Amino acid sequence: MEISTYIFWGIALLLVFAPITASPELDTLLASNTSVIVDFYADWCPPCRAIAPVFSQLADEYAVTGHVAFAKVNVDNVKDVAAKYGVSAMPTFVVFRNGKPGGVAVDGLQGRTSVNTGADGAVERVLGADRVALEAIVKAVASK
Repeated sequence: MEISTYIFWGIALLLVFAPITASPELDTLLASNTSVIVDFYADWCPPCRAIAPVFSQLADEYAVTGHVAFAKVNVDNVKDVAAKYGVSAMPTFVVFRNGKPGGVAVDGLQGRTSVNTGADGAVERVLGADRVALEAIVKAVASK
């Protein structure tokens, strides 16, 4: 797990951005944060490479230790995690709440083909490199 330290107006901030290499690492991250947004990606995937800097910037901006964390799972290296959460397209961004996949209410994303919602209308995952949807779910999760 990478932890970056930033100094902002004299206050040190620790921001968590975790590259997951084994299932127990994700389990630990999910257990220690209220919300986690996971980027399931592949190195060979051009859309994954295109959206990666956006995900990194959002992690830098919105990560709050114990509240909101960000993780990346390489589906070719950690196949069991991808299979466990039914990921078959890359990139896929999954929202976890209280250790389980769960949605977040986001206005303005209804009807987007990249957005999967639950029965309650909450966004559970974003399929593909949809910057608008990714930014919206991150902002919604961070505001909770």
